[in-house]
Amino acid sequence: MLTTIVIGAGHSGLSASRFLSERSIDHLVLERGDVANSWRHDRWDSLRLLTPNWQSRLHGFRYDGADPDGFMTMPEVIDFIARYAVESAAPVRTHTTVTSVSSTSQGYRVSTNQGEMLCRTLVIASGACNLARVPALEIPPKIECVSALAYRRPDQLPAGGVMVVGASATGVQLADEIHRSGRPVTISVGEHVRLPRMYRGRDVLWWMEMSGVWDERWTDVDDIVRARKLPSPQLVGTPERTTLDLNSLSAMGVTIVGRFAAVRDGKALFSGGLKNLFALADLKLTRLLDTFDEWAIASGQHLDVGPVERFEPTRMPETSHLELDLKSGEITSIVWATGFHPDYHWLDVPVVDRKGHLRHEGGVVDAPGMYALGLPLLRRRKSTFIHGAEDDAREVIEHLAGFLARQPA
Repeated sequence: MLTTIVIGAGHSGLSASRFLSERSIDHLVLERGDVANSWRHDRWDSLRLLTPNWQSRLHGFRYDGADPDGFMTMPEVIDFIARYAVESAAPVRTHTTVTSVSSTSQGYRVSTNQGEMLCRTLVIASGACNLARVPALEIPPKIECVSALAYRRPDQLPAGGVMVVGASATGVQLADEIHRSGRPVTISVGEHVRLPRMYRGRDVLWWMEMSGVWDERWTDVDDIVRARKLPSPQLVGTPERTTLDLNSLSAMGVTIVGRFAAVRDGKALFSGGLKNLFALADLKLTRLLDTFDEWAIASGQHLDVGPVERFEPTRMPETSHLELDLKSGEITSIVWATGFHPDYHWLDVPVVDRKGHLRHEGGVVDAPGMYALGLPLLRRRKSTFIHGAEDDAREVIEHLAGFLARQPA
């Protein structure tokens, strides 16, 4: 029997492995494909990290290239994580798909396509973005629908107009890329988080880190359930370090419509609440910038950064589109950028709620000796980012070690 099995060999699972090794806890990391498998197979071709390279760090390992202010491409991310697995000597078993996890009197039985194994404790680091969240709407069959997990590049879509549904980081980036390919693009906007790429001469994520916003703990968040559902901020990592928001998209000719509410008689119906959505996103941005400014004064950093900035409010479209005829041929494809959710179909332990989410408190799952890593706002606001894995893994493995110490030999 193993002491610990870690499911998933991405940055979170490998971080757990590193801390387990430092505590001399015998363990095995199971990966359904290759190391960094989701980065290899579930991302579009042109994607770059949202975080600057200097922020790419794991326990005992960090970016050491010549472009600290740049943004890694997917091949670079894959290489970064794969090198970490080698350097940390993580005991990874690749191409081992977990098919079932069930409880035993001493821990857990883990069934895989390579056989069964037993462990006393389990760390689930299989990710939060295993499945695309696609609304159950009756789209006319002639329209090709593609999820953000399946999208790779514009030329995989049929000729004609494209509707991107969702305005998180994924949605705005795909709308921008597809529009630049020469296709008419409509983006359907729901709740979103607006951020500038640069603020007062520094990357906005420098401000997030230095001001302590990234490190806000889950216990200090007023509504943790809602916070964990918030979409990723509208950011893009480019060599030019440009801001990509709804104002940018509308300026380049992307049509902006409200939330995709329903399909009726072949027509897409959009909510009329864009003004309120824009005002809410703008208000939250202003409050965040106020937080940055207050920290700059309190820390004395205001002397080393540029002057205070405020940004133009999100502009309302000149024409309000409340419906779009999906049978007219104007739209030939839809790209769903409506979020993701984890896949726990293999977990035969009653720790998943009716919405498919793990029941946990800061990564301590509601089952003895079971833990999770890599989920949104697991222990901090930075939990799902590469640089957020170290602190979360340290604390989760510390709890795991304490659990083992309390168990009879």
